[in-house]
Formats: sequence, C-alpha cells, structure tokens
Amino acid sequence: MTETIVMIHGMWGGGWCWENYKRFFEDKGYQCITPTLRFHDMALKELPNPQLGTTSLLDYVGDLEKEIHQLDALPILMGHSMGGLLAQMLGSRGLAKALVLLTPASPSGIIALKPSVIRSFWSGLTKWGFWRKPMRQTFNEAVYSMLQLLPAEDQKKIFSRFVYESGRAACEFGFWFLDRKGATRVNEAKVTCPVLVVAGGQDRITPASVLQKVAAKYRAVSIYKEFPNHAHWVIGEPRWQEVAGYVSDWLDRVQA
Repeated sequence: MTETIVMIHGMWGGGWCWENYKRFFEDKGYQCITPTLRFHDMALKELPNPQLGTTSLLDYVGDLEKEIHQLDALPILMGHSMGGLLAQMLGSRGLAKALVLLTPASPSGIIALKPSVIRSFWSGLTKWGFWRKPMRQTFNEAVYSMLQLLPAEDQKKIFSRFVYESGRAACEFGFWFLDRKGATRVNEAKVTCPVLVVAGGQDRITPASVLQKVAAKYRAVSIYKEFPNHAHWVIGEPRWQEVAGYVSDWLDRVQA
C-alpha cells in the first residue's frame, strides 16, 4: 500500500513551498499531498482577504483535519515552520502515522521569543492591532530570518511568492501566554506516533535551542536531529537533499 505524506507549509507560504520535497518523496514511492492553507491561495500582488487577519491556527487545523478524514488511512504529517506546529496539533488528535517536524514553530509552554525571533517579525509587531490584521515580512526580514543561506536570486524569487499571514495565528503561537483559548496547547501524552524534530543550527526564526525543547516535550516518541550548516529554509536551501535524505531514512526505520 502506498504511504501518503501530507506536507503542511508555514507562514506566508503555499503548497508550492514543497516542490523539492514533493518530487523527492514521490520518487521514493510516496503519495504527496500539499494543501494550501485557508486564504493563502491568492494572486501575489492581490490584497489579502480581510478575514485572514483573524483566522486562527484552529481554523487551519480544522480544514486540514477534514482533508485527512477523506484519506483511506492515516498519513505521515510533514510540517515546516508554522506547518510543523499544525502537524503537532493534528498529531495530538490521533491523525498521524508519524510526524516530521522541519524547523517547526513551538506549542504553548515553550518560550520562543528570542531576540532573533523578535527581529524576524519586527515590522509586524510594531503595527498596532497586528494580532487582528494580515501581516507580511519585509524582504530584509525574510532574508535575515529564513533565507540567509540561499543565493540572492533565489531569495528574491521565493520572497516574490510569499503572501500575507494571519496576525491572530502569529499571536497565538508567539504570545501563547496571552491566549485565553490556548490555541497552541498540545497534550504530548496524546502524541503517540513517532516524531522527528529537525533543526537548523543557523536558524534565527525557530532557533535550535527552542527546538530541543520541542523534541523534549515528546521525548517518549521523538528523535532530535540538528543540521549545523542549515538554517530555517531546510526545504529549499543548498544541500536540502541531505535533510530530505535523513527524513527518508528515518521514515524507513520507523515503518520497518
């Protein structure tokens, strides 16, 4: 039976973020599904849907849960950045055969507001009411926080495809201690499938020191792997294949 991987993109992205990984894992025999999150399927120069600003991570999870329920069997969930947090939330609902968390955002209970993280979001955080408005990084912020290891031409190409993100979603995981609804609360006892946490040693927006705590949260079922010469954009940085190859080998082991 062909195994299915649902690949969940991060902030400002879309299903297109997985072009490299989709090809790589389809060549390995997997069926790969790359959904685009609610309100992210938009023309690049189009203004965002006003409802995006108040869209919750729970809305994204609800949409993804519906897609997963349409599958014949539990999939492997692979999430990058914010998509890695969504994968954790789905995993706690028993909706994953395995979780692959690539430089993931962290759930509530883990303080992630390092100076480099604040700098990564600075233009958004300094706008009043950002928690209810669509937000987008500047080019310099994107390069600093996520794309610093890519050639300049690739940095421009990727940034040109970034769309707006939900200010509410960003607030829910960045300032989880202020969220009375606890959107990013994940009960680790309910995550019983194998979990792989991948960190980049040069990551500025989800630092490796934070991801070590994410792996520790799921210590009963998790493996932590840090790539010292990678940063946040492990899905497309130079030598992304070494990360994908490690993930593939890990999936082979846990499914043996």
